[in-house]
Amino acid sequence: MKRRPTIIDVALQAGVSKTTVSRVIGSEADLVREETRNRVLDAIETLGYQHNAVARSLRTDRTNIIMLAIPDITNPFWPGVARGVQDVMDSEGYAVVFANSDWNGPREALFLQMAARNRFDGILINPIQISNDTLKSTGIPTVILSSSEEYPDFDCVGSDSYGGTRLALEHLFAQGHRRIGLISGQRQQRSGHSRRSSYTDFLNSHSLPEDKRLIVDTPFDQAGGFNAMQQLLDLPEPPTAVCAANDILAIGALRAALESGLKIPRLLSIVGMDDIFASSTTTPPLTTVVKSKNRIGQLAAHFLIDRIRGLDHLQPRHHLIPCILQLRGSTAPLNI
Repeated sequence: MKRRPTIIDVALQAGVSKTTVSRVIGSEADLVREETRNRVLDAIETLGYQHNAVARSLRTDRTNIIMLAIPDITNPFWPGVARGVQDVMDSEGYAVVFANSDWNGPREALFLQMAARNRFDGILINPIQISNDTLKSTGIPTVILSSSEEYPDFDCVGSDSYGGTRLALEHLFAQGHRRIGLISGQRQQRSGHSRRSSYTDFLNSHSLPEDKRLIVDTPFDQAGGFNAMQQLLDLPEPPTAVCAANDILAIGALRAALESGLKIPRLLSIVGMDDIFASSTTTPPLTTVVKSKNRIGQLAAHFLIDRIRGLDHLQPRHHLIPCILQLRGSTAPLNI
């Protein structure tokens, strides 16, 4: 078997020191003269050299690997976030390991143990059960992918779901709807729920009575949206409009309404949230709250790079990206 070329072989081929080769393939290439750098790169190509990332990590205490931990890889919202993360991390020389907790708390904890055991440089996470203190105990630079206030010691990047929900509700109110249902996704841990808080504040601001039967907690999947919509339609006085916590729930609700024989939006208006691709392909196309998925991933990645580089003097940054309302065909004025 042919021997794998080493950094010493590259140095001999290029006529330079091993230190110079290390600089060229590391993070100090700009310290090497262009002519010398090109000789090293030519030697690397000629020999087919690949540097040993494991050995390098032992010297630098860096693996150049970060983890992106999300709760549901099947939710089309997350690929947009992941793309933003990877665009930034690629440019910074980091690989991204994806971890899907599948809404399972113990599995989420195992992923964090794996990140610590393999000495990952950072973590981006949309947490479902893990606490602020447990995340701190890992000692790994971490950024939270949500607007949650339960992680005061970490940078957080997310959408303004409170404001986005209010946009949807005010749109329905302007269309004449007064009995509006909320399909709220179940949370395993968080005490605060921005969509529900927004819903309650909306009712209070318009002096509308709160009917707890109009709020349905359900798993974040189409079946959950379908079942929640059926529950709302079975009420003695069903809602004339429904706001769903995400597009997947809204699509399930839309299917339930159509199977019940309701004309959408003539007899029922539905609004989703996230603006996943499928929301524009439903019948009718779904009115939804648009979140800047790519921007969330990019900004969170930039925050994480700051923390990896040791900018610990910065106070935790909580950044909410505004939402916009995308009007399509699933909402209409109340048909009295």
